[in-house]
Amino acid sequence: MTFEELNLNPAILKAVTACGYTSPTPIQAQSIPLVLSGTDLIATAQTGTGKTAAFVLPALERLSTPSTVPGKGPRVLVLTPTRELAGQVMDAARNYGRGIRVRCGSILGGMPYREQLRLLSAPVDIIVATPGRLLDHLERGSVRLDRLEMLILDEADRMLDMGFSEDMEKIVSRAPSNRQTLMFTATMEKSVLKLAETMLRDPQRVELAVRTQSHDLIEQRLHVADNLHHKKELLRHLISDQQLTRAIIFSATKRDADDLARELSNAGHPAAALHGDMNQFARNKTIERMRRGGIRLLVATDVAARGLDVNGISHVINFDLPRFAEDYVHRIGRTGRAGATGVAISFVSSSELSYLERIERFIGKRLPEQNIDGLAPLSALRRVSGGNGARRSGGPGGNRFGKPGGKPRTATGQGKPWEGAPRPGKSGAPGASRPQRGSTHQPVVEYRTRRAETLTGPK
Repeated sequence: MTFEELNLNPAILKAVTACGYTSPTPIQAQSIPLVLSGTDLIATAQTGTGKTAAFVLPALERLSTPSTVPGKGPRVLVLTPTRELAGQVMDAARNYGRGIRVRCGSILGGMPYREQLRLLSAPVDIIVATPGRLLDHLERGSVRLDRLEMLILDEADRMLDMGFSEDMEKIVSRAPSNRQTLMFTATMEKSVLKLAETMLRDPQRVELAVRTQSHDLIEQRLHVADNLHHKKELLRHLISDQQLTRAIIFSATKRDADDLARELSNAGHPAAALHGDMNQFARNKTIERMRRGGIRLLVATDVAARGLDVNGISHVINFDLPRFAEDYVHRIGRTGRAGATGVAISFVSSSELSYLERIERFIGKRLPEQNIDGLAPLSALRRVSGGNGARRSGGPGGNRFGKPGGKPRTATGQGKPWEGAPRPGKSGAPGASRPQRGSTHQPVVEYRTRRAETLTGPK
């Protein structure tokens, strides 16, 4: 099938061709005809399958015909969970809609109200919004949904996980009942089905087979960490391995990525951060430095690393587990490419156990736990068979993995910072005792200079 067979507006087809696309992806080929027919739709597809164009193209097709309803509110509303995803939708709307007269804008949390009010002061065709900020404008009366023809819920499962259920319900209650509603989701859990029942009318279903890559060439490992300091100890040990030639270290937030990259650089490692707050020029420059070998350790967030294509990544380290299981598959896929082998190492703390359960259900197997000699956790991780539950067990110094080779660290004593001495088990070096939780300690990566920094920023 080609895009011409979808009977889109010639101006839209021209823009699609200019972007270098000739054939629709499976999600586009299945979804676009249904959307053009006017039916509600619920589509299950993972990131990277082309789902954005699957709703942007038919939305633009509708906008190519003028509205007969007076007012200034949007004709198409796209709800997304994050600013980064909203930016991707906006880029797609601008690229594919360049040949038709369409006014689009974004309403996002954390952005200035003045610019958003200016956008809403005149008729707008497409609004891409995060639920909280859009609801704020609805309650202020600065936007109305009287003209709304199409409501699109992008990454619906993520919006539910992030607690936007009530906001979405309030937004939908203000939308016309004769609207067309499209829901795109990576997973089809009970909460998503329940949401669909309340917001969609007799929807058609499009469900692509879940792309659970086997990653046979990637060794996947799990290390239990007691706290942030313990994660840094594990990280410093791992990056001392000469077999780690080039690695991506995934962090939960932009602030964490900056902080960790700075600590690694100050400790003498060729490291840099990559996240969504960096402009495109800075991001491209960082990626090019890594390609040329100037960066060994890239500390990145999920959104920034999407589409990242750098050869020779020997390791992926999940310093923070991803909140969404799909992101785990995307992360580890940065290594073990083009027939090469790779290693994917994940740290899990007690606050991340639910994320681990979600990942293991998604990939259909348990991640094997490993200990590093002298860096075993003070308490072990005990999971219910199949990854359906998990909890911490064991007391100080406990080591109940049932696996040989992992020596527990002592739970008492202040402990000296590790100042570059060989790890326990190498050259007979003694192991320093580990501080108790909550105690003051020196950072492991940037040692001898200041107390450990708290890297947990706003989510």
